[in-house]
Amino acid sequence: MPEPLISVVIPNWNGKAHLPGCLDSLRAQSYPRVEIIVADNASTDGSQALLEREYPEVRLVQLPTNQGFTGACNAGIVAAGGDILVLLNSDTEAAPDWLATVEAAFERHPEAGSVASKMLLFDRRTVFHTAGDFYRLDGTPGNRGVWQEDRGQYDEEEYVFSACGGSAAYRREMLDQIGLLDSAFFYSCEDVDLGWRAQLAGWRCLYAPDAVVYHKLQATGGGATASFYDGRNTIYVVAKNYPASLLRRYWPAVLRAQWRISREALRSWRGSAARARLRGQLAGLLGLPRMMRARMMRARRQVVATRRVTDDYLLAILTPVDGSP
Repeated sequence: MPEPLISVVIPNWNGKAHLPGCLDSLRAQSYPRVEIIVADNASTDGSQALLEREYPEVRLVQLPTNQGFTGACNAGIVAAGGDILVLLNSDTEAAPDWLATVEAAFERHPEAGSVASKMLLFDRRTVFHTAGDFYRLDGTPGNRGVWQEDRGQYDEEEYVFSACGGSAAYRREMLDQIGLLDSAFFYSCEDVDLGWRAQLAGWRCLYAPDAVVYHKLQATGGGATASFYDGRNTIYVVAKNYPASLLRRYWPAVLRAQWRISREALRSWRGSAARARLRGQLAGLLGLPRMMRARMMRARRQVVATRRVTDDYLLAILTPVDGSP
């Protein structure tokens, strides 16, 4: 049997300066069957001309407006033909055996619907960005190992909650079942939302430590924009996915976590990112009644309908409130 086709979807918005490093690393992959799709959010920096001139093998999906990370990724996935669908930030460089390692992980673990890579900082290649994502019972997501020196503490293949969207690999079969990224999130926490839907439907997420990607952190995002959507979408994830049976037990912890985030932002009020985080929390709270009446409630009903796992399973995969990720 031939190797399965891997489709790599790269969302792009004015990322011309970063695309060559990313695409050159994909050209150097040892895996033989790869298609590369750049989903462009109406860039104005000449990204399209660069692709046409220097990377003719890349398929360009041109969006008429900036539809955010979720919109671009979903457009690329719809255009893709692969059995394995990989999301990759444009400001990354992948190790030569990255995709071969991802495919082998899926082959060994048919229960895995997604594979999380080891993401290290581009300019400090012994420091983690993420070793897969965790989700605490208090409703706060995060990157395992973030800012830690890589001393071998995440060298074991293991299950994690979800894969960071900057280098997430998904089995097409899983996405056909649970759906694509939720466009309501636009940017931030869309990978956590998808992770929740996958876990509830019975799909595992496997962290593959030998699948290595280097990330220019915040080169194509971050700052006040990311803080706003972090604040808003963290609340949306709870409203959409957190099972009622667990929320009845842990809602005080969820409220305390949001209050803690607010206090920390207030202490750093002079910073634009802190103010944006507070605006995001406020937008999330004010938007909940409308979202719960309409779109979010329909989405939550769909999540509940596809649930296949018990509370005990979720408690085993979620991180305790005071636990170390």
